[in-house]
Amino acid sequence: MSSFDRRDFLKTVSATGVTLGVAGSAFASTVRIVVPAHDITRGDTIGETDLTYATVDGAALMSGVPTKMNEVLGLQARRVLAAGQPFRSDDVRRPIVVTKGQTVTMQFTVPGVELMAMGRAMSEGGVGDTVTVQNPVSYRMISGTVVAPGTVRANGPINAPANTLARR
Repeated sequence: MSSFDRRDFLKTVSATGVTLGVAGSAFASTVRIVVPAHDITRGDTIGETDLTYATVDGAALMSGVPTKMNEVLGLQARRVLAAGQPFRSDDVRRPIVVTKGQTVTMQFTVPGVELMAMGRAMSEGGVGDTVTVQNPVSYRMISGTVVAPGTVRANGPINAPANTLARR
């Protein structure tokens, strides 16, 4: 009967490119994570010079902590980020390109037709975020996805009734 050597197992896993999520002492006890290289001010957009790597105890690592720089590059700090401290999931966000109260262009698209209208953003968001926009004529609230600075693609009305009856 042959003995099991965990180093041989680790070499096999590494060579095949398979990633396993195993708890316990069989794997390395440290993990390399991305941390701020210096204090980052709230609202700053994170660049390469703002980041560095740190090694932490794998057992104490929380889920969602970035291990690659591209996971946080270009994002905006929601709060002051201290140098050397791990990122939390709510520390960063996409840069805000639509602000609350801003006049935005709403795009309505169906096959063969594209309409544009002006509206007022009722919430803020970055590209890809969902925001609420008010139609200034009907005062109806529309849910939309931010597609560019000042531009929102309409997803549909908010709290639309399932059946609308004509009024006399």
